[in-house]
Amino acid sequence: MNFEERLQKAIQRGTDRRNEKTDQAEAKALTEEELKRLHSKYRRELSEYIEQCTTGLINHFPGFQQETIYGDQGWGAAISRDDFRLNTSGQRDNHYSRLEMSIRPFASYQVVDLAAKGTIRNKEVFNRNHFEKIQDVDVTTFRELIDVWVLEFAELYAASSL
Repeated sequence: MNFEERLQKAIQRGTDRRNEKTDQAEAKALTEEELKRLHSKYRRELSEYIEQCTTGLINHFPGFQQETIYGDQGWGAAISRDDFRLNTSGQRDNHYSRLEMSIRPFASYQVVDLAAKGTIRNKEVFNRNHFEKIQDVDVTTFRELIDVWVLEFAELYAASSL
């Protein structure tokens, strides 16, 4: 076999290898419909977990009202309460507390986005987001973050109680 024949075979092997990698990448890449389906699956699972955690919180702090969040803002749950007391001058002081957690709707960024906002006694204590590409989502990480953020809110709320 002369050099020219070996060169042609080497070029053909390289081309075959490139085509094989391209085929693998295309097979691995998810279609938009599959991404929407996966996002919906994660959204359902995580929003139910958010609701469980916030329900546990209101069992320890009576007076909170729970609401389900769904639609343009995302899917999840929020708990809130309005407190008031009379100050020393006889005037009414209002204190609003709220924890809201949701999974945002599917968007062109193709991520699962967890958003959380906590307000205690009229002061925002945190406003956070965590997101991962849909195909790389680790549900355990999201569950742990939900736990941590709910526990942090509970601790801050208990520390600020009247």
